[in-house]
Amino acid sequence: MRCRPGVVYREVPGFRPLELDLTEPEHAVATVLYLHGGGWRRGSRRTPLPGFEHLADELAAQGFRVATADYRLSGEATFPAPLEDVRAALEFVRDDRPLLVWGESAGAHLGLLAALTGEPESATVDTVDGVVAWFPPTDLLGLPADRHALGAPPEEFSREALLLGAAPEAVPELARAASPLTFAHAGAPPVLLMHGEDDDLVPAAQSVRLADALRAAGAPVETLWVPGARHRWAGADPASVIAPSIRFAHAVAARSRR
Repeated sequence: MRCRPGVVYREVPGFRPLELDLTEPEHAVATVLYLHGGGWRRGSRRTPLPGFEHLADELAAQGFRVATADYRLSGEATFPAPLEDVRAALEFVRDDRPLLVWGESAGAHLGLLAALTGEPESATVDTVDGVVAWFPPTDLLGLPADRHALGAPPEEFSREALLLGAAPEAVPELARAASPLTFAHAGAPPVLLMHGEDDDLVPAAQSVRLADALRAAGAPVETLWVPGARHRWAGADPASVIAPSIRFAHAVAARSRR
């Protein structure tokens, strides 16, 4: 097992160097790029979810080459800057193995966008072999209404507004360009969407909507709704969400190697 912390994968003039930590077991079956959450405004590759501190080690023990990457936050640069960073990280870790992107919340949103949009000039060229998306925002224009439906008060400066540089309704075209839902298409890579049924920060309706759109397009998608779980898997047993995610990743890796 080789561990390489603090590898610079991208340098953008005027910004901090962007780094990732890379764990490489012998005879890895696939590469996983893991993206942290934090509402696009906080967090880092070294601030794991409570109860999930050893996820990268567990993935490596399961035979995955694992990269955990930082990206620019909304206080540093607005969209599409973090998506550009994720695309650069994917290219940096790409080798001849199957490649998956795995993210939580904002990280899942960016991973889905990268997987569904491919290269900037094309919305149909996929860049990864599979996606594990934990409680992702998928429809930025619909997010306020989804929260309101659960009784959440309106936010003057929401996380998605900080990401976009304006409220989604004020920049609807940009909000659609920043929404994975916009890019559901038949050629999408396999996606696993997992969401807590009691998530009131990013309601499960966000994953339901994307799953419906992917199925309607004929794309492969699996869903798992976790009863009693809130955002960031609060109230969930970590093993109950890690195990199906790893099974999905192994299935993607096996299918991609054929």
